Amino acid sequence: MRAHSRGPPVTDAGEGDLRNDASLSLQVAFMTLTLFPIRLLFAAFMMLLAWPFALVASLGPADKEPEQPLALWRKVVDFLLKAIMRTMWFAGGFHRVAVKGRQALPAEAAILTLAPHSSYFDAIPVTMTMSSIVMKAESRDIPIWGTLIRYIRPVFVSRSDQDSRRKTVEEIKRRAQSDGKWPQVTVFPEVGPCPPPPTLQTSCAFIPGVPVQPVVLRYANKMDTITWTWQGPGAVTWLLCPQFLPVYSPSEEEKKNPALYASNVRHVMAKALGVSVTDYTFEDCQLALAEGQLRLPTDTCLLEFARLVRGLGLKPEKLEKDLDRYSESARMKRGEKIGLSEFAAYLEVPVSDTLEDMFSLFDESGGGKIDLREYVVALSVVCRPSQTLETIQLAFRTYGSPEDGSIDEKDLSCILKTALGVADLTVTDLFQAIDQEERGRITFADFRGFAAMYPNFAEDYLYPNQTHFDSCARTPPAPTPNGFCTDFSPENLGFGRKNLCKKLD
Repeated sequence: MRAHSRGPPVTDAGEGDLRNDASLSLQVAFMTLTLFPIRLLFAAFMMLLAWPFALVASLGPADKEPEQPLALWRKVVDFLLKAIMRTMWFAGGFHRVAVKGRQALPAEAAILTLAPHSSYFDAIPVTMTMSSIVMKAESRDIPIWGTLIRYIRPVFVSRSDQDSRRKTVEEIKRRAQSDGKWPQVTVFPEVGPCPPPPTLQTSCAFIPGVPVQPVVLRYANKMDTITWTWQGPGAVTWLLCPQFLPVYSPSEEEKKNPALYASNVRHVMAKALGVSVTDYTFEDCQLALAEGQLRLPTDTCLLEFARLVRGLGLKPEKLEKDLDRYSESARMKRGEKIGLSEFAAYLEVPVSDTLEDMFSLFDESGGGKIDLREYVVALSVVCRPSQTLETIQLAFRTYGSPEDGSIDEKDLSCILKTALGVADLTVTDLFQAIDQEERGRITFADFRGFAAMYPNFAEDYLYPNQTHFDSCARTPPAPTPNGFCTDFSPENLGFGRKNLCKKLD
């Protein structure tokens, strides 16, 4: 499998792990039994207090245009609800919310784009601004919470409605063109409701082609304990800092090209946050940081492979069920290589640029032919990143001899290079250590027994003299906001289509 010649560091999975700090863990355990119940009850009380105000103010048709100017009683209700919600968040530990910049008026920017979406507490700016949000229709039926949601006049999306994308865009566009009569719509572009896969480029925030105001979020607590990447229990005092950036008005070209519009806004927000731009997803970070006996090296090509799998509309979580079928089909080929059109038929997808990019990852010689067995091994890692032995067992079935399922050193080298997403790897020492009887072949039972006796076999036999294979999880972490993975985007690694990964020489 081809691999690029270098790779950036990935954040240490143990960074910010409270389980590594005994004294802090004890402190959190104590407060969980004492302070947490009080905070929870107080927060619930504040929600109950807000409910009657929201109920009265949300009466009437949901699609009726708000009256302008707002009646005095509505302004009072709006003020009271903001105060109640802020008190609720204070009870939850957010003692200070430092706001930078100025929130634009609805007539200036009808849409607020918030990022990064890394925590359930990202709802705080929504309650501060009382802006509408795009959310699933089922939320309106949640007791108490549904009433509070209806007050901010959200744009509801029905997952059962096949025409949901068009209706959502039309509703946002209708509100955006109301000259500020409707509340602003807040969209988290990373998880926009518009399929195909929810990404910044396809988010409904940019399809209407109206000005947006980017808003970036920072959690400035000393240790990351609230985002979806944290390990262990939460801390007790947090600081949130939302920053309202200048309104971004799209050019004529951006209005015609929502992907370009989204990309340019994304760069503005990334610059404000001081982070790199990446096309990879949270699932890719999970893959890079997965715990297992074969942790991915920093120069792995599997992150690019995972992105291409999703780019073809294939979902790893669903493909996992078909791994055995893919494996059997590849085994029947017995190493016979196939071309691009046959590969497309195998995956049941049309030939496309994305498929060609994936094909090139496995076309090591550049001869226009690939071994399907490599694809199956790589797919197994992406579908089950932490289950090393399951992937190796699948590989033995795919590569093994019909008689006893054994493989030789060449096969083991191919399996491990593919499972790690690299083009150069020496496995001689590992193979000889497993092959105690010097038969020149090993079975999965031999490998499994050896792995049980030497759980750190990868570090001991594969990595010692190859420093560029240091594990992702052991690379010194670079400081990143909200505990995110540092950037490993193709555009920043200097390779593009038709040259996805440079073969190591």
